[in-house]
Amino acid sequence: MATGKINVSVENIFPLIKKFLYSDHEIFLRELVSNGTDATLKLKHLISIGEAKVEYGNPIIEVKIDKEGKKIHIIDQGLGMTADEVEKYINQVAFSGAEEFLDKYKDSAKDSGIIGHFGLGFYSAFMVAEKVEIITKSYKDEPAAHWTCDGSPEFTLEPADKTSRGTEIILHIAEDSLEFLEDSKISGLLNKYNKFMPIPIKFGTRTETLPKPEDAPEDYVNETVEIDNIINNPNPAWTKQPSELTDEDYKNFYRELYPMQFEDPLFHIHLNVDYPFNLTGILYFPKLGSDMQIQKDKIQLYQNQVYVTDNVEGIVPEFLTMLKGVIDSPDIPLNVSRSGLQADGAVKKISNYITRKVADKLKALFNENRADFEAKWNDIKIVLEYGMLSEDKFYEKAGAFVLYPTVDDTYFTLEELKEKLKENQTDKDGKLVVLYAGNKDAQHSYIEAAKDKGYEVLLLDSPIISHLIQKIENDNSGLTFVRVDSDHIDNLIKKEENTISKLSDDEKAALKTSLEAYIPKAYSVQLEAMDSQAAPFLITQPEFMRRMKEMSQTGGGMFGMGNMPEMYNLVVNTNSDLASSILNTEDKTHQEHLVKQALDLAKLSQNLLKGEALTAFVKRSFEMIK
Repeated sequence: MATGKINVSVENIFPLIKKFLYSDHEIFLRELVSNGTDATLKLKHLISIGEAKVEYGNPIIEVKIDKEGKKIHIIDQGLGMTADEVEKYINQVAFSGAEEFLDKYKDSAKDSGIIGHFGLGFYSAFMVAEKVEIITKSYKDEPAAHWTCDGSPEFTLEPADKTSRGTEIILHIAEDSLEFLEDSKISGLLNKYNKFMPIPIKFGTRTETLPKPEDAPEDYVNETVEIDNIINNPNPAWTKQPSELTDEDYKNFYRELYPMQFEDPLFHIHLNVDYPFNLTGILYFPKLGSDMQIQKDKIQLYQNQVYVTDNVEGIVPEFLTMLKGVIDSPDIPLNVSRSGLQADGAVKKISNYITRKVADKLKALFNENRADFEAKWNDIKIVLEYGMLSEDKFYEKAGAFVLYPTVDDTYFTLEELKEKLKENQTDKDGKLVVLYAGNKDAQHSYIEAAKDKGYEVLLLDSPIISHLIQKIENDNSGLTFVRVDSDHIDNLIKKEENTISKLSDDEKAALKTSLEAYIPKAYSVQLEAMDSQAAPFLITQPEFMRRMKEMSQTGGGMFGMGNMPEMYNLVVNTNSDLASSILNTEDKTHQEHLVKQALDLAKLSQNLLKGEALTAFVKRSFEMIK
């Protein structure tokens, strides 16, 4: 039996491993199962190039719990180690067997699926174990070896009587980690981290009833058998070519990824690139509507089918983090615990590629079946609008497929919209005015007034629309977006002709003085000469102030605008009979009554009449019809 000290530069590396190297203790299982996968894939590769003269067979990795003995066993049927290799790879921590293997076989092993990035993974075992044993037999014709370490730098290494190829790791679980001896805990971790590992993983057995033979007698009792409980899918959809998969395959994989998602995704994007970096994956567009809340089921990042994280910030452009799915790349640089990204030029290239691929797919979907794309628009628009705001490369491509719906469910691209509106909605200064509503019901009367003029009104209701239309205006001179309730319709698109007021300037001044005596300070009184049949009182919200306030509330815009009180204009039609009645009423009580009733009616049409004011209005209205 040999004994010795592990070649480490500090007196005791294990407390450091436990405290600092790994942020999450549960990943020990991921690391050890990943190492077993590595050992198996390495063997497969050596057999394929003729360096290992053994049968590959159908190897599995087995995880077993010995609750009574307080042990966890991780057993693989990979290439195993000789005593010299244990000494080298386990005791000389500075060297990574995976890295040396990749260096030696770097040309032929490029596509072998070997993880090879993680070096120190084995030592994560000491986060949960007070003692670790390795019993290993190499594929080479050499004796098996038994290595033992109790968490200090001292180890023992002696021959073992193991006869089958592969490695068994035995963890003697520490008192503060006994939770890992529960079947449900280990099953949950295997399902989280190793669900798509490329080698079958056995965890326990399950009973299966064999089908009854056709010629079985009536008193036949169905036979049951114990079969291995394989908990992973070694060949997930993203590892296959798109040509091998049907739409149903993609939907089934979505359900496999997110068992608690009961709605099918709208569509998918299959990523597959091998230059200038390796990346595969499938992204799904779920139904989102206008919801910008953080999604519960996030995109999952894998490295050669090993789960790494669902924090994909930096790899996936921010606007696409609202999607779901999988990204797998061996080229994403990770820190030693695989829980965070390191700054790297490759990551930016990957992000740019994903942006381009998504944009190209959206354009193809739009061109192939525009009607279907339009039907899905409201469920995907928030992602695309956010993308236009946050990613210049996406914005450049978005003109080909981003849609602008009208209140009548007609959809235009921006170029189509310009062409459609230019004849009727260009004002006297040559500016193209795009009218839009944020809420079809709340702004119904304003929409109808615009439609009476033959104008198109868009329905733009996402929470970031103020930011987006600001960007579009900046990039399209001569184009302006104006919400339909921000002024009287004749002021929104000013034409040459002006309606003449039947009130003189003196009468208008007197009317304004009377109105301001009863109108709250939050309303700026604005007298307009309009058609005599138009609404006598109209509440509008200035476009600039409202837009700045909305932008401030969703990040951006002028500092502090989000906390400003709401400001409104009260547009009074000087050609209405009501304006004349208010002006000519000498009874001040009656005059006040007219003004307040008219203001409340205008507020009601803007959904601004609430609480005590609404109660008083209803009571007053009933008094009038007694």
